[in-house]
Amino acid sequence: MYIRYVNDLGNGHSGYATIASGIPIQTTGTDSIAVTSSDVNGIGVRPATVAGDAFGRLRVSNPYTLFDSSQRYHDNGLWATSTGVSGAATFNADQGLVDMTLGTTSGDFVLRETYKVFPYQPGKSLLTMNTFVMESGQENQRQRVGYFSSSNGIFIEQSGVASPAIVKRSSVSGSVVDTRIEQGDWSIDTLQGSGESGYTLDLTKAQIFWADLEWLGVGTVRAGFVIDGEFVHCHSFHHANKIESTYITTASLPCRYEIENLDTVSASGTLKQICSTVLSEGGYQLIGEPHSVATPITSPYTLSSSGVNYPVASIRLKSSDSDAIVIPVGINVLAITNNTKYRWSVVKNGTTSGGTWSDLGSTSSVQYNLSGTSFSGGNVLAQGYVVGSNQGSTATAVDRTNLFKFQLEREPFTPTPYELTVVVSADSDSSDFVAAIDWEEV
Repeated sequence: MYIRYVNDLGNGHSGYATIASGIPIQTTGTDSIAVTSSDVNGIGVRPATVAGDAFGRLRVSNPYTLFDSSQRYHDNGLWATSTGVSGAATFNADQGLVDMTLGTTSGDFVLRETYKVFPYQPGKSLLTMNTFVMESGQENQRQRVGYFSSSNGIFIEQSGVASPAIVKRSSVSGSVVDTRIEQGDWSIDTLQGSGESGYTLDLTKAQIFWADLEWLGVGTVRAGFVIDGEFVHCHSFHHANKIESTYITTASLPCRYEIENLDTVSASGTLKQICSTVLSEGGYQLIGEPHSVATPITSPYTLSSSGVNYPVASIRLKSSDSDAIVIPVGINVLAITNNTKYRWSVVKNGTTSGGTWSDLGSTSSVQYNLSGTSFSGGNVLAQGYVVGSNQGSTATAVDRTNLFKFQLEREPFTPTPYELTVVVSADSDSSDFVAAIDWEEV
């Protein structure tokens, strides 16, 4: 049997403990009794309670952060923005957030989605949290926040003046289907004052919307809000032993915020985007398919002019696979021309001109270019110096505690893949150089 216990571990959660048959338990005539965790031998947390992760493991403080976003002095550059008509995304320095603001015109919209897609690892719970303040619901205006894309995911939605809904989006049928569960139909706690928590949800106040996924194609999705430090479980979507395929195409998804006028509205509105995080509970071990590209040693790249940045090696996602997970894990550079000094940089989101982009192969989501002629823009992730000599190469290993800083990105609304490039300059003309990029595809 199960008995309810009050968790005395300091995090405010309650849960359920398994009691072996034959052990006498004094009750007061109720179906559940309250005990402390110290009273119970061998506590087993039932997956239906948020004291456990999506697989029912007791939550402990060792999540692996795949992504975190906060905005202190400026828009942090981790989000792509798409706007329509008079919609605008404006950094609010006083409040440390981005105001997604619309006028009253039909067709106004602001969409914000992460440049990266976050890897779900089978057998581990994926926990996402997004904070926000929504505009008061008004006719013809829709707001969404969560872990989702245009094709799949989970989010909270305020549409019109109706009660909010928790929505599961899926494209497994070949088209996008949104399964909307209205607040009054949430399976665990409707947050209408009469649920187990006693809380009443007000989306015009600051909220933390959480969702965790037990995917493996067919697991459970749970969603709710963190209020007063408590994970309030509002609704579960169950799939195992119930469906005949997967419930969403993939659990590797971006974070996303939306506000849109579906028709003319009576007043302007603002959705406040605050913070987001994506966590792999129980750690994360990169287990991907390894790939590599390198300059041919018999035909090194020639840097024609001194002091000019040249794209010695570049990779990017295929446009057909723009949501693929590609993690660079190593850079290796070798200066060929003796007594020449070189500066190398690893640059993301720049532009390689010239040369030829080639598919690595049908089983890879990556294109590469080893013959670009010029380079511009981008953000430097790492850089260093090397001198041409007969002493060997300089290896630059990507710090595996920082792997996702180097992950290939894309602009999601176009979509346009962004490059990761080894850029090199030399202090003399006609200097030769070679480079290699190693990565894993999840």
